[in-house]
Amino acid sequence: MLSAPWKTPALWVGLLFAVLLFDMRVLQPFFAAAFPGVQPPIFARASFPELFLSHLKLVAISSGAATLAGVILAVFVTRSAGRDFRTIANMLATIGQTFPPAAVLALAVPALGFGPQPTIVALFFYGLLPILENAIAGIEGVPGAVREAARGMGLSSWQILHKVELPLAAPVILAGIRVSVTIGIGTATIGSTVGALTFGTPIFDGLAGNKLPYVLQGAVLVALFAILTDLLFALLERRLRPPR
Repeated sequence: MLSAPWKTPALWVGLLFAVLLFDMRVLQPFFAAAFPGVQPPIFARASFPELFLSHLKLVAISSGAATLAGVILAVFVTRSAGRDFRTIANMLATIGQTFPPAAVLALAVPALGFGPQPTIVALFFYGLLPILENAIAGIEGVPGAVREAARGMGLSSWQILHKVELPLAAPVILAGIRVSVTIGIGTATIGSTVGALTFGTPIFDGLAGNKLPYVLQGAVLVALFAILTDLLFALLERRLRPPR
């Protein structure tokens, strides 16, 4: 009988991702057979670990900034002093979500130049809405009786926030971060159009050079990266979920 860790889908997806990341040549016979006229069949302009680290850095920076901004905004608009700004905050986050990332890149490049910076800006605005909405829902979902009990114990407003409200809202907030990060991993590929190094680099190189193996290699890796990240967030959510 297999032990519990070996039954975890995240482990198998992670192993497959690692194998392809460090040795895409395992698929070379497939690419050579499926695309006999394409030489070389494996993308070599940059190593896949290098692409992964750059892609991860873009997503981590933008998601970290979006998480910080989203939670701070959610805390502000759920306090009595900031309730009047809730509509404005939601509207701005919604605009960032609905505005095409490619358009954000086009607007950011003249100000920031080519490279990773415009991609980070686009991912930040694109990933803010799920975090903000979930953070607001999580904080407002804390029962009023719990807050009153905390006040009765002599806790200040700040202590209630960081010792009661945020811990209880953490699973809901994490669900929003999970959606935001997963979307960001896929969206970050367009950063390669403005000079950022991502898994989109082999995809766009393959499209430009009519080399479909490159497109498949980048697409498979970014898909596995997103799936693995989503599975890891699911495991973390289970740990944060309070016992029944």
